[in-house]
Amino acid sequence: MSRLDSKLANIRAGRYRRSDFIIADAKDGDMGSGVSYAAPKRDADGSWSRYRTRQEFLEGIRAIVEQDIVDIMLTSVSNLERLVEMGVFANSAVKPAIRANDATDCWGGVRGQTYGKTPSRPFRTADLGRVMQAVVGPTPGEPLTDLGLYSVTFNNDVESDLRSLEEFAAFRDEAAHWGLHYFYEVFNPNVACGVDPELIPHYVNDCIIRSLSGVSIADRPLFLKIPYNGAKALEELASFDPSLVVGVLGGGAGTARDTFELIYQAERYGGRLALFGRKINLAEAPLEIISLMREVADGSILPAEAVRTYHARLKNAGIPSIRSLGDDLVVTEAPLKPAASG
Repeated sequence: MSRLDSKLANIRAGRYRRSDFIIADAKDGDMGSGVSYAAPKRDADGSWSRYRTRQEFLEGIRAIVEQDIVDIMLTSVSNLERLVEMGVFANSAVKPAIRANDATDCWGGVRGQTYGKTPSRPFRTADLGRVMQAVVGPTPGEPLTDLGLYSVTFNNDVESDLRSLEEFAAFRDEAAHWGLHYFYEVFNPNVACGVDPELIPHYVNDCIIRSLSGVSIADRPLFLKIPYNGAKALEELASFDPSLVVGVLGGGAGTARDTFELIYQAERYGGRLALFGRKINLAEAPLEIISLMREVADGSILPAEAVRTYHARLKNAGIPSIRSLGDDLVVTEAPLKPAASG
């Protein structure tokens, strides 16, 4: 049983402890972006003039896997193939996962794009057969991984949402055929959709329950990944059906306080997983931010003190901080502000 399997088993059996909180790193930005997904290559003074190369990006993933704190490493299929060839996951407790679809609302990292102005349309690049019968690795024909992420965005539009649900059903059939497990990501609407903004968190909750109600236990997701829409909405979903393990996504890079506050609030209000992309990828010191995320999740440090500790570690390592300590202590993401820790 992997570390992820063990934690999920404890959560579902009602044996959850804070050490069971699952931390995942989302390194799948290439599925919705271009060169910029690799993040800036910063010089010693903190400035930068180019993005990291793909190989530099992959070496960063290797370092995080070797740190052995995150429970899941999410990548594209093409990057997971390279990582497997590099031996990154050999004898590792970190579970690799692939992004199994890349709907149009995920394409926001393409420079000059306007895709986000139209309702999300379903699309899949990944070939599940190639994932489950890989052509790379020590044993060709074996799976790269047996875990994928499938995302859906509902926009209160019959035609758009129907296409998304039909494609979700087709994915479940194909995943069942190949023996691929998945987790289910549901975004907030990506365009104005006629739903009162105050009701959006509950609209999303209802869409999640509705879209899974006809799905048998054999085809249901291992867990959910959703935006943090505030304490009330998270508590509502997490308490409604304990068989649905609820996790939150990281969203934008934000401040260091945003990162730690989101972990803290997610755990406090019933979330059992955090899957962060830019909050890790764009940090000055990803290994340090991950280490402190774990401490916040475990309850050994509060968010504000985690920010101060992070800045102290940056200073000791001679790494320039992007923001001043004062600026990094500010909660800037609106859903976090009402329940921010002291």
